[in-house]
Amino acid sequence: MLGAAADSLDILLVFAGLFSAVLTTFVAQTSQSLSIDNSAVTVSLLVELVSVQRAALTGASLSDIASANLSPAIERTNIWVNALWFTSLALSLASALLAVLCKQWLRQYISFSAVSARERALIRQFRYDGMEKWAVRTIIGLLPTILHLALGLFLVLEYTS
Repeated sequence: MLGAAADSLDILLVFAGLFSAVLTTFVAQTSQSLSIDNSAVTVSLLVELVSVQRAALTGASLSDIASANLSPAIERTNIWVNALWFTSLALSLASALLAVLCKQWLRQYISFSAVSARERALIRQFRYDGMEKWAVRTIIGLLPTILHLALGLFLVLEYTS
């Protein structure tokens, strides 16, 4: 039971690490589309400044000059893509964290100090009861589902964007 669980956790950790690294690259690139385009803001402010100077030279009213557009033009699709990719990354990292915790539980489960056979049996039963209480096998079984969900979010958005 423990060997199979530890092996599957090793595979999950490798996959979660590789997937998180790839996803982080995508998130780093697409998250730049959420920031304000500084060059567009600069151009808009320069146009307004030139208009103010022309109005001052010609004696025209300053109230007729259009103010600079400083609001960022962020598309809704960029917001959705980034939100779902960040969610995918969070799920991937959460599954990696849970896998590490499960590996620690399994390692603790099989570790024994130099005690009598009776004490080892009592300790083993106590640890087994704790694993059942905390549903460690269920958590290990859910980790692939969490990673599949994260991968699904990534792939759906990758092909729709």
